[in-house]
Amino acid sequence: MKHLILLPFLLATAAPVLAGTPAEPAVASWDFGRSDVPVDPAFHFGVLPNGMRYVLRENHQPEGTVMIRLRIGSGSLEERDEERGLAHYLEHMAFNGSRKVPEGEMIKLLEREGLAFGADTNASTGFEVTSYKLDLPRNDAKLIDTALMLMRETASELTISQEAVERERGVILAEKRDRMNYSVKETLDEWAFTTPGARYPERFPIGTDETLRAADAARLRGFYERAYVPANAVLIVVGAIDVPAIEKDIRARFGDWEPAAAPPKPETGPVDLERKGETDIYLDPALSERVTVTRLAPWVDEADSVAKRQRDLLRSIGYRAVNRRLETLARAEDAPFRGAGFGTGDIFESGRATNLVVDVVDGGWKRGLEAATREWRRALAYGFSPGEIAEQVARNRQSAENAAAAAATRSNAALVRAIEEMIDEEAVAATPANVLERFNAFAPSITPEAVLAALRADAAPLDEPLIRFQGRTAPEGGQNALRSAWGAVVAEAISAPDKAQSVEFAYTDFGAPGRVVSDTVDPRLEVREVVFANGVKLNLRKTELEDDRIRFQMALDGGDLVTTKDNPLALAMLGSMPAGGLGKHSADELTSILAGRSVGLTISARGDEFVSAGTTTPRDLELQLQLLAAALTDPGFRRDGEAAYKRGIANFFKQKDATPGGAYSSRIGAILSDDDPRFSLQPEGDYQKLSFAVLRDAISDRLANGAIELALVGDIDEADAIALVGRTLGALPQREAEFLPREAARIRPFTTDRSQRTVNHTGEADQAVIRMTWPTADDRDQALVLQLELLERVVRLELTEEIRERLGKAYSPGASSDASSTWRGYGTFALAASVDVGDVEATRGAIRAVIERLAAEPVSADLIDRARRPMLEAYDNQLKTNGGWMQLVARAQGESYRIDRFQRFKDLLTAITPADIQRVAATYLAPDAAVEVLVLPTAAPDIASAQ
Repeated sequence: MKHLILLPFLLATAAPVLAGTPAEPAVASWDFGRSDVPVDPAFHFGVLPNGMRYVLRENHQPEGTVMIRLRIGSGSLEERDEERGLAHYLEHMAFNGSRKVPEGEMIKLLEREGLAFGADTNASTGFEVTSYKLDLPRNDAKLIDTALMLMRETASELTISQEAVERERGVILAEKRDRMNYSVKETLDEWAFTTPGARYPERFPIGTDETLRAADAARLRGFYERAYVPANAVLIVVGAIDVPAIEKDIRARFGDWEPAAAPPKPETGPVDLERKGETDIYLDPALSERVTVTRLAPWVDEADSVAKRQRDLLRSIGYRAVNRRLETLARAEDAPFRGAGFGTGDIFESGRATNLVVDVVDGGWKRGLEAATREWRRALAYGFSPGEIAEQVARNRQSAENAAAAAATRSNAALVRAIEEMIDEEAVAATPANVLERFNAFAPSITPEAVLAALRADAAPLDEPLIRFQGRTAPEGGQNALRSAWGAVVAEAISAPDKAQSVEFAYTDFGAPGRVVSDTVDPRLEVREVVFANGVKLNLRKTELEDDRIRFQMALDGGDLVTTKDNPLALAMLGSMPAGGLGKHSADELTSILAGRSVGLTISARGDEFVSAGTTTPRDLELQLQLLAAALTDPGFRRDGEAAYKRGIANFFKQKDATPGGAYSSRIGAILSDDDPRFSLQPEGDYQKLSFAVLRDAISDRLANGAIELALVGDIDEADAIALVGRTLGALPQREAEFLPREAARIRPFTTDRSQRTVNHTGEADQAVIRMTWPTADDRDQALVLQLELLERVVRLELTEEIRERLGKAYSPGASSDASSTWRGYGTFALAASVDVGDVEATRGAIRAVIERLAAEPVSADLIDRARRPMLEAYDNQLKTNGGWMQLVARAQGESYRIDRFQRFKDLLTAITPADIQRVAATYLAPDAAVEVLVLPTAAPDIASAQ
């Protein structure tokens, strides 16, 4: 079945050269003979006599790890009326007892092997697929055997006892409660309007209260026996494996799974493709204005082939070219809309929907709809310029070239995604080299005329469309105004587009190359450390973990320490700085200039540094460094970026309290700091008064003079990299050699007020959150930091056992420890639970009991082992990825001590005892020492006063 594309979020959707829309195979076999696309021979495909399919692939990135997936080709669409939500309920029951694994032991068994619940052990349920996931941190035979045993247990050996069903019911209902919000309700309403009477909106995977409360073991087992059959299952194993040995194990282990016919494809519609001319208005105080214009069309059944992929490519380029024009309009200082998009996607196999979606500021729907419609009509009437198509072709070529160059070092996760995409789309998994070869052969045929023809053939004409408005206030004139505005704009005469002028990148010469004054290798991790005469530091670590990829991170002195109590919003617009472009290029011009190149520009404040980071390739490293140097020497601070920021701020303030998490986030900084303005949300008017001039004043000195430490990790030629940095960052004028200490700015208060606080949200009336935060310490004492981090894991396990498993009050209680490296003496330990409003008191009592118990008695050796093992496995695997290396290389000169800490980590963590955990809990987590925050719905009773 084709996967529903969520229509409200469809902004730029069309099938790319390798992608379409997910689907579950119609036959339980690997039938590639129907396609002329050659299969990647490195994938090993198999089918058991009982019909179960499997895909195996040996791979060694990250080294010594394995990923296993069991995919059941049924999700919520398979449910009968009385079974709504049971596909997801059954997914939960897979963790609650089987023939070989007692209830409550599966997660513990995996934790003892170093798999963290959630991160490494998980499952998910969608409309069409239920997937079970195990990410193994090691490839030893015992662990793989355990993982395959658990997947086999899941396949047909679950006990599904009535007692376990009852215990899990509260968790399921808590998850349903937590996931409901204004966005979900809007989506459900949109589906109901677009496809009234269709089956899929009635099969939202979480189910209904009625069916979940009525669920029992018999119903769950009925669904289990119907859907969990070999012909409806695919097992995926990717990683450091011996393929023949794993295949032999799979055949022995899964061969006795009783064969049965896969359930027939469930109905998703009906979808009335003739609906037209209807209008809907949906209001919610949390929703910004959006207008969606839609026409439905028949679903097209196209088998995978080279010709189909070529058509898909032409169509996708057409949609992207339209959306590129809309993007240009959205970036203007006086933009008519915040964003807009045009695309077509499948509604499973029941139909297709072509949409024009326009997001606007409140009250701006008419202007935005008119501007987007004119540009859409212009594109469909006059087509595209050679330059527009060349820009999109360059992006496709870049993607194909990058994939081919890095093919030999693709990660396990990337290969698993490729397999799942292949299964979902009923498409052949080809090699990246073959994809590139076919692209290059077809590229001369990608002309403006061919793209326009493909786009016109694919998109449904928006004649007498469905029109849907969402927002906070109904448009003046209601539905008639919406249809009138549409009728008027489509009746206008449309002129041809202006021809855009191509521009070359203007920042290639930064003066005489910088001279290297120091070049050494740190023997601890063999990091090459270079210093240029102008003070710029360069850290290099060549790896063989990712072919054709270089990770970069530039740290510039300043960061959060630049803000002051007198100027707390100095950096509020920092994230919008790239939207202001460069002095010689607007952000929109840069999008075209840099098309087809693996470069990018971001900036954020992180502690005492401004950070620009990303990934490039060896062939684009020079351009990436030029871009970084240009951002330092000639930032644009253009008003179009400033205007976009203010449009976003207005919506943020109207939406910030719409969920418990949003309301909490907007208030907690002020609560913990006694309203220190540096850490507190300021009035909306203060943000609206901001300009890039404020940011320029705060950051210009740092851009010109601040110390710089640049790190490059990956597929680098060290001599070339040093030369390129010398011609860019190393060629800049003299800078400060070291990051400034700014000790006076490193003071962050933690409130002494321990009274309970209440924060109100405007979301669902049954949602409440309990948050407790304690002050701890900064990160200078590594042993203490690790004790607190291990305590965090222990608390999370204990809260999960008490509040989720025993009481069934919360879906995912959490804990976190944060020891600051920026603020002297500052650290926090926090825990949280999302619960029903009526369960606040019971949950508070349970949390207090857990905290008091941890301080009163040592935890068991098993508990501390289950908490510690995932940390140790993560440590062992850190340097198996370039991202892990970057954590140490980024500041290898300025913060060299971090390498020492990394090398001490394992010994210090292993040495922590249950007595240490008890002592740290007693020292820092006294119940009355916490700042407790209750997040309650606005209309909730005054729980705090009642206490």
